[in-house]
Amino acid sequence: MIAQSPALPTAQLDWQWHAFDSLSSRDVYEMLKLRSAVFVVEQNCVYGDIDGLDGDAWHLFAWGERFGKRELAGYLRVLLPDAEDPDVRIGRVVTSANFRGIKLGNGLLERAIGHIGQQWPGVAMRLHAQAHLQKFYGAFGFKPVSEIHDEDGIAHVWMRSA
Repeated sequence: MIAQSPALPTAQLDWQWHAFDSLSSRDVYEMLKLRSAVFVVEQNCVYGDIDGLDGDAWHLFAWGERFGKRELAGYLRVLLPDAEDPDVRIGRVVTSANFRGIKLGNGLLERAIGHIGQQWPGVAMRLHAQAHLQKFYGAFGFKPVSEIHDEDGIAHVWMRSA
């Protein structure tokens, strides 16, 4: 069993936005470590997380402190609109098991949506959600735009917010 973090308000976390090229090697390591711990190990899903898209994305890190040590509590990435896809795409939304129960997912989405609205006003946002999280993303204005489908053994649905 993983020890839970004490009730730490998300406002006390250290929130940082980074372009990939500004990330330190330690940041990249911690990002990939968290994504692997949750998406591969915890969810028992072997898939190609390193997909070549991180280099052009913006990355949101939520750093917390646990037992006197700095730890990556949550993370997501934002893929920019381009000639092939006019939507801003939010992806790899993940929270550490050690920091769950403090509404960290809400904090990640609120900050991402606010940042996107400032940087790309009027541009629609899209994400590829695990199907069981439709209500969570729906609370932020995302609506399903595809049928539920299998992605690496997990039910997913595309969702969009205009």
